[in-house]
Formats: sequence, C-alpha cells, structure tokens
Amino acid sequence: MGQMTKMKMSDGAEIAVYHALPDGERRGGLVLIQEIFGVTDHIRELCDEFAADGYEVLAPALFDREHPGFECDYTGAEFERAMELARKLHPFDLSLADAQTCIDALKEKGPVFITGYCYGGSVAWRMAQISADLAAASSYYGSMVPTIFADEAPRCATIAHFGRFDQGIPMEGVEALIERAHPTAQIFVYDANHGFNSDRRKDYHEPSSEQARERTLALFRACGG
Repeated sequence: MGQMTKMKMSDGAEIAVYHALPDGERRGGLVLIQEIFGVTDHIRELCDEFAADGYEVLAPALFDREHPGFECDYTGAEFERAMELARKLHPFDLSLADAQTCIDALKEKGPVFITGYCYGGSVAWRMAQISADLAAASSYYGSMVPTIFADEAPRCATIAHFGRFDQGIPMEGVEALIERAHPTAQIFVYDANHGFNSDRRKDYHEPSSEQARERTLALFRACGG
C-alpha cells in the first residue's frame, strides 16, 4: 500500500503525490496520471497494483493548487467541478510540468515509464512526445491524443488504448491516428466504451481492461522494466 506525501513542483507549489514502493525487486519508476476525478481510491489502487508488479509509482494530485484534496464521483455536481478544473482552471502545461517533476524524481534510479487515464491519457501521450527521460508510455483514452497531439511521433515506445464505442473520442480521429503510422507508437482499439479500465464506472469492460494492462506491462518490460 502506498501513501500520500508532498512534493515541490517546478513552480514552487507543494502538491500531494501518492507514492507506492515496489513489492520485491524494483523494475523501474512509473508516473501514473489521474483522470479528471483526482487521485481517487481507484487511482491509488492502480498505483498499488503496479507497485505489486515491481514499479515505484508516483501519482501527482494535479488539481491541488486549485482545489486541494479534490476527489469526486463520476456524476452530478462533482463531475461538473472536475470538468471545470480540467478545462478552465488548471493549465494543461502545468500537468505536463508536474509529470516531468515526478519523472525527474525517479530517473536516477533506473528506467521511468508513464501511464495515464482519460485526462491523464492525454498527459501521458504528450509527455512521450516531449520528455527525453521516458523509456515507454501507455496512454488510455486521452481525448487530446487524436485531436491536438496526433501529428508528432512519441520520442519513446508508446501504446494508446481507445474504446470503439467511446462517444467522446470519435473513431474517425483514432483511425486517422492509426493511419499516421508513427514508428514509435502502436494504437489499440477495444470493443468498449470510454473509461473501460475503471471498475468503478458503468462502462467498465473487464476483458479490455485486462488486455490493455497485459499490453502495458509487456511494453514496460520490453523497454527495460
């Protein structure tokens, strides 16, 4: 089980970061980027699962500057607050900077990987494009991947996971991303909806979640982890 700690970011702010130590032999470091809902029990559980697989995991609470300790449900007023934080109040570039700070904290110990979900999926993909310190990346259903960040090839080996029935990420964009055939990237499409990896969501799809996780771990291990 990991624990919440504080880390100073590049702008001097101290934000909460969930830190999970590897169980047994350390395979590498992993930066895990949240959905818009915060570092929830689901995100912490994912961190612990990766730690059980041998990774030292850092998951920064990206919205701590605007709303300290923010965690929310998937519906109602809390969902609206999450959307406001992600789309209006919190600069995306600051999420990238926080991800790099976490990468920097891990990179002297061995290879560093990144993964992220929804909003975090976009962060993970973009970090794979701009950071020179990553061994591999796994991006889950990031809406900005096929729309804003499709043109540039990732600098490290990267996989991206999308749901075929995701109404928020039209398949036309995903198919166009596949057609770009970036040599460092592989795009996977699952017979699932948005958020298929989270067993807290109505669109959870266990076979897709398990297959995406297997592919993520296989990539990390092929790249030194």
